[in-house]
Amino acid sequence: MTDDDTQSRIELPEAPADQAAILAAGGVACWSEPLWIDTYEPGEPDPYPLFLDRRVYQGSSGKVYPLPMIDSVAHERAPRQWQAIHLENAYVRLTLLPEIGGRIHIGYDKVAGYDFFYRNNVIKPALVGLAGPWISGGVEFNWPQHHRPATFLPVDTRIEWEADGAVVVWHSDLDPLQRMRGVHGVRLRPGSSLIELEAALHNRTDVPQTFLWWANVAARAHEGYQSFFPDDVAFVADHARRAITAFPRADRPYYGVDYPALAAERPDADRIDVYSNIPVPTSYMITDTDDSFFGGYDHAADAGFVHWADRAISPGKKQWTWGDGPIGRAWDDQLTDDDGPYVELMAGVYTDNQPDFSWLLPGETKRFRQYWYPIHATGAVRQATTDAAIGVRADGHGTLITAIATRAFPAAVVEVRRGD
Repeated sequence: MTDDDTQSRIELPEAPADQAAILAAGGVACWSEPLWIDTYEPGEPDPYPLFLDRRVYQGSSGKVYPLPMIDSVAHERAPRQWQAIHLENAYVRLTLLPEIGGRIHIGYDKVAGYDFFYRNNVIKPALVGLAGPWISGGVEFNWPQHHRPATFLPVDTRIEWEADGAVVVWHSDLDPLQRMRGVHGVRLRPGSSLIELEAALHNRTDVPQTFLWWANVAARAHEGYQSFFPDDVAFVADHARRAITAFPRADRPYYGVDYPALAAERPDADRIDVYSNIPVPTSYMITDTDDSFFGGYDHAADAGFVHWADRAISPGKKQWTWGDGPIGRAWDDQLTDDDGPYVELMAGVYTDNQPDFSWLLPGETKRFRQYWYPIHATGAVRQATTDAAIGVRADGHGTLITAIATRAFPAAVVEVRRGD
């Protein structure tokens, strides 16, 4: 928290004495303690909810009733105290905001000293959400449609200490539009850098309902930020597959940008896995892979993160950016004060494209898990599981192979082969 004429910075509190003792013993600490965050307050909601029957939003209905619609945001920031839940072990520290959809607002790698999720030090909504306010940064959980109704609403929370020392923070929201219930738990285990998300989506109604689930992860971007996908990803597609291009080198114009022509003038300008090569707002989703991982890497900080989920349940792997250009800079100003641009690396469940929806039958519950963990000194990852990630980098002097694990493997052996 800062004054208006200085840079905002979220100051994280020290763990209380009882939780500090748990940390010192190698366990998982968890406590609830408010944070002061400089905030641009949303305006007053319309007292008469808008019946936007004909509005299309993110490929689905834009109706918001019985939610009110908010169509303004304050132009000046002011300090505000937000409820926060702090979850920490020896390797990572997470900050969760139950008053803003139960999002992960901060993901910090204690080993590398790096925010592997984008840390937005202000709450600065733009009118992007279904009912108005939406903020960038951290991890947003989208269901039953994109930028869900609860993206800027409070959710119920409960902290559970499990028998093996793990701690899970449960969040529960009742979708006011379709009357379905979504529950997501964020879990940390002792001695592990793996962040586990456990979700349960329940149709409480007596009619079939449509839904989607995309976990929207933000990462701070610059000319040295690279998104990585499995080696077998050869093509990516736009929403509803309206356009397609090769990956990572775009072999045709995409979103109106002639990448092959740019590459003829500047080497590697056709690589759309690098943020700074994309000048306009752009989405792409992979079309196919036999692998279950992807993520992003900050080459300036030599750190990043991996996402992993069973590809049979979670095939969706996507990048979105506002673009490294005038439009992107304008959106940066709308969404943050000093924290700069970001990319969204999104993971979809039961679908590999947007706005594809799945079904929940009356009374049906679907359960699934997604995982993230920080990495460093690996470069863009070439293979990953929930146990470890492997980086392989070649230069004029040879090949560098690196491995990073999510927990200790005292008897681990790394074996490198060439051919047989």
